[in-house]
Amino acid sequence: MYDLVANETDFLVVDKHPGVDFHSQSGEAGLAAQLQQNLGYPVFAVHRLDTLTSGLLLFAKSSEAAHQLAKRFSERRIQKFYLAIAKGKPTKKQGKIQGDMAKSRRGQFKLMRSQDNPAITRFYSHALQEGLRLYLLKPETGKTHQLRVALASLGTPILGDQRYGGDDADRGYLHAYCLSFEYNSTHYHYRSPPSQGKMFLTDNCQSCINTEWFSPEHLDWPTR
Repeated sequence: MYDLVANETDFLVVDKHPGVDFHSQSGEAGLAAQLQQNLGYPVFAVHRLDTLTSGLLLFAKSSEAAHQLAKRFSERRIQKFYLAIAKGKPTKKQGKIQGDMAKSRRGQFKLMRSQDNPAITRFYSHALQEGLRLYLLKPETGKTHQLRVALASLGTPILGDQRYGGDDADRGYLHAYCLSFEYNSTHYHYRSPPSQGKMFLTDNCQSCINTEWFSPEHLDWPTR
């Protein structure tokens, strides 16, 4: 269900497995409930990941720490970086995806041309094989389904993300890869490459993650 990455004084960092529900569903304990049960003390969710998405999550150990960390998220003072794999030829291979998001059909969202309260995502991509690319994503806002909608807007929905037209796969190929932030005058950086999914584990994919994209916070991110 998850792997414990760090146990700090005020918070925990876990690596959620793909396909795991964050909240409890139909009597089955979700990640948050299972984590609390395993630890034997209450934890406080600071942010969440969709069921199909794996990767890094913060849980606070107190309501005060949760408030402070949540405030950092809302003020965009926590840098988040994701990895994704998608099939098809994108309309651009790196850049910025920006636009308002609106509810669509069947629980979907769609990207609009308007810019009143836009979702903003910067990205790089790397060819893995014919018709398949690895994406490094930096969301600057925290909208529901933001990254899934962003890649779908390029004509390249994420593998395994059937809601947005992605091809069938052994998992949903979206992974919360890195977190970087300041907390109580200390800088924290966590990096957890994906450990599940046959396409994430190919030599070409692993080479890119562990060399070119080893420190995404230091990259010169595209501005448009």
